[in-house]
Amino acid sequence: MEEPEVPTEHLHEHIHHRAESSSERWVLGVALSSAILAAFAAVASLMAGHHANEAMIAQIESSDQWSYYQSKSIKEDQVFGKIDVLSALEKPVPETDKSKIAQYEREKEDIRKNAERLENASKHLLHIHERLAVSVTLFQIAIAVGAISVLIKRKTFWWASLVAGVIGIWFFTLALVSSH
Repeated sequence: MEEPEVPTEHLHEHIHHRAESSSERWVLGVALSSAILAAFAAVASLMAGHHANEAMIAQIESSDQWSYYQSKSIKEDQVFGKIDVLSALEKPVPETDKSKIAQYEREKEDIRKNAERLENASKHLLHIHERLAVSVTLFQIAIAVGAISVLIKRKTFWWASLVAGVIGIWFFTLALVSSH
C-alpha cells in the first residue's frame, strides 16, 4: 500500500519565514510547534505505510493457507470417494486410506489455525495503520491551522492547531501501544 502523503512542507517554510520577520513572539511558537508536528507526521506516515504493507502480506499469506486447506479437503474427499466405492462393491478398505483421512483432518486443523492467526494479524496491523493515518491527518490539519493563525494574526487559531496536534499525538501513541 502507498504511504500517506504529507504535503505540508511549503506551509512550514511559510511559517518559518513569517516567524523570522514577525515582531510577535507567539509566531515563533507556531513555527516551532509546526516543525515538531511535521516531524511527528513524517514518522507516523512512514509507520502507517509499513503497517499497511504488513497487513496486506499477512492477508495474502492467510489466503494461501486457505487455498492449501482446500487442497487437503479435496484430497480427503477423493479418499472418501474411494472408500465409498470399495464399500459399495463390498471390498475391504485399506488401512492406509483410513489413516490418510485422519492425517488430512490433523493437517487441515493446523492449516486452519494458521490461516485464522494470519487473518487476525492482518486485521490488527490494519487497525494500527488506521490509527496512524488518523494521526497523520490531524498533524496536517494542525500545521495548516497554525499557518492560518500566522496569516490572519490570530493566536486562537494557533491554540486550535495545538489541540489538533495533541489529538494527533494521542492517536499516534495509541497506535504505538497497540503495536506491542
